[in-house]
Amino acid sequence: MATVELRFSALPEHVRTARLVAAAVARRAGVDEAVLDEVRLAVGEACTRAVGLHRIGGITAPVKVLLIEEEKQFSIEVGDEARHAVPGAGAPGSGTDADVEAEEDEMGLAVISGLVDDVEVSAGEHGGSIRMTWPATPTAVPPA
Repeated sequence: MATVELRFSALPEHVRTARLVAAAVARRAGVDEAVLDEVRLAVGEACTRAVGLHRIGGITAPVKVLLIEEEKQFSIEVGDEARHAVPGAGAPGSGTDADVEAEEDEMGLAVISGLVDDVEVSAGEHGGSIRMTWPATPTAVPPA
C-alpha cells in the first residue's frame, strides 16, 4: 500500500494543485481514464469545502489530503480541522450564517456523492474527513 500525503494552506488557489496531484496519482494507481475527470471534480469539491470551513473558522492549520493506493482500489481522504455542528442542532429556518454554511456544506456533499459511488463522511468537534474510493487496476511497473 502506497500513500501520498499532501498538505496545503487553506487558500482557494491551492485547490487546483490538489486536483492535479490527485489525478496524477490516481492515473498511476490504475484508476480508469474515463473516471479521472470525476476524481478531479470530487477532489476539487472536497478541498474547496475544507478550505471554506478553515477560512470561516479562522483555522490556520493546513488542509490534509491522503492519496492511498491499495491492491484493487484507490482512495482519497480530504481532512479538515474545523468544528462541525451536530446535524439538527439549530432551529430550522432561523436564517443564521450557520444555516447558510450548513446548506452550502450539504450541497458540496451532494455533489461529491453524485460523482463518487463509495463515499464516507465523518465529522466531529475536532475536524472531519471525506474518504472517496474508486476501483483500480494496478499496472505492472517495469523493473529498474
